[in-house]
Amino acid sequence: MGRLETADKQSLHLENEIQASIDQVFSHLERLEILSSKEPPNKRQNAKLRVDQLKYDVQHLQTALRNFQHQRYAKEQQERQREELLSRTFTTNDSDTTIPMDESLQFNSSLQKIHHGMDDLIGGGHSILEGLRAQRLTMKGTQKKILDIANMLGLSNTVMRLIEKRAFQDKYFMIGGMLVTCVVMFLVVQYLT
Repeated sequence: MGRLETADKQSLHLENEIQASIDQVFSHLERLEILSSKEPPNKRQNAKLRVDQLKYDVQHLQTALRNFQHQRYAKEQQERQREELLSRTFTTNDSDTTIPMDESLQFNSSLQKIHHGMDDLIGGGHSILEGLRAQRLTMKGTQKKILDIANMLGLSNTVMRLIEKRAFQDKYFMIGGMLVTCVVMFLVVQYLT
C-alpha cells in the first residue's frame, strides 16, 4: 500500500496486484475458517478468533484500496476538467443571453391574483361558518322554547308516547291501504281490458 501511494502511472498495475492478493487471502481465510472448525474444542475458539481478526484486517485493507481508487478517480476527473477548462476558448455573449422577464412577471402577477382569490375564499368560508354557528344557537333556543311550551300545555310523556304509537300504527295502515289500492287497480286493469 505504501508503494501504491508513491506510484503515479503504475498505480493501476499495483492496484490490480493488491486486489488479486486480497482475493487470494480471502480464499485462504475461507479455507482457514473451515479448518478452524475441525480443531479440537479447546483450541477451536482461539482459532476462530484469530481467523476473524485476519478477516477484519483484510477487510480493512480492502477498504483502504477502495478509498485509494476513489481518490485516484476523483483526482483524474479533476485533472480532466481542469484541462478541459484551460483548453476552452471563450467568446463574447450571443444575443440569446437575454432574460425572459415578461413571462416571469406574468407568472408572478397570476400567483398574486390566485393568492388574493384564496384569501377571499377563506374569508367567505369563515363568514359562512360564523353564520352556521349563529343558526345553531338560534335553533337551540327555538328547541328549548318549544319544549317549554309543550311542558306548559301539560303534555305528559304518556300522551307523547301514545301519539308516537298512533303515528307508527297510522304508517302501517297507510302502507296496507296503498297495497290494497294497487291490487284493486291491477285487478280492474286485468279484467276490464
